[in-house]
Amino acid sequence: MVNVLKDNLNKHETNNIQENNNKTNQILNIVKNKNTIIEKVEEIMKFTDKELNELSYDLALKYDTRIYSQYTFSLFRTKHSFIFAFFYSNDYNSKIIKLDIFLLGFAIYYSINALFFNDETMHKLYENNGKFEIIYQLPQIIYSAIISGVLNALLKLFGLSDDEIIKFKQNKNKNDLNDRKVHLINKIKAKVIIFFTVGFLMLLFFWYYLSMFGAIYVNTQIILIKNTLLSFALSMIYPFALYLIPGVFRIPALVNKKNKRKYLYDFSKLIQMI
Repeated sequence: MVNVLKDNLNKHETNNIQENNNKTNQILNIVKNKNTIIEKVEEIMKFTDKELNELSYDLALKYDTRIYSQYTFSLFRTKHSFIFAFFYSNDYNSKIIKLDIFLLGFAIYYSINALFFNDETMHKLYENNGKFEIIYQLPQIIYSAIISGVLNALLKLFGLSDDEIIKFKQNKNKNDLNDRKVHLINKIKAKVIIFFTVGFLMLLFFWYYLSMFGAIYVNTQIILIKNTLLSFALSMIYPFALYLIPGVFRIPALVNKKNKRKYLYDFSKLIQMI
């Protein structure tokens, strides 16, 4: 009888220990999952390069502790079309759309350069026996680079979605969260549809125009390619010099928090937008 009671007590204690272990494991799993969720939320809520670069002056004084080189490299990552398309992922844009914008950009440069070929250009080529003169072609290269840059900016306006997502992220109001989420999704869908529609129509026009151009002006293809490559290379090179300038004004404006220099900060943001 005594042995039976001992066995029952041992079994009861074993069951209690197992139950306690199970409860402990459940609590640990809940805590672990909660910590994982908190870490993910903190990661999502971190400022991206674009958010930091576009902070108001008072918020920048509080949150932006970057040095000149860090800020300048952030401009290279977020604004240089090649780096932005192929090597930068810390944003809220579709990778496919970023690559598509870059490739469409080259097609735009090619087509805009072809549009600048006129009778005067053909006559000049005839006088030079088809030789390429960089001095004579330079204005055409610069104009095509400017026009292509404007068209690329319009493509980015339709294709990139980070501005909308950042606005949604910064709005802390929880009351209309679901409505804002639906509105955000619908807006991004509409922008994507417009982007691919416009992109398709542009490519269709470019294909038709360049085909006609190539069939009529057979001997100008090499000149056109050289012009295109030069204007495209120009668009890839000049940003490296341009994006060195904003930090010269921004960093001194943020270093001394007591002696506020908002005018310097605003001027740096103005240059940053170019």
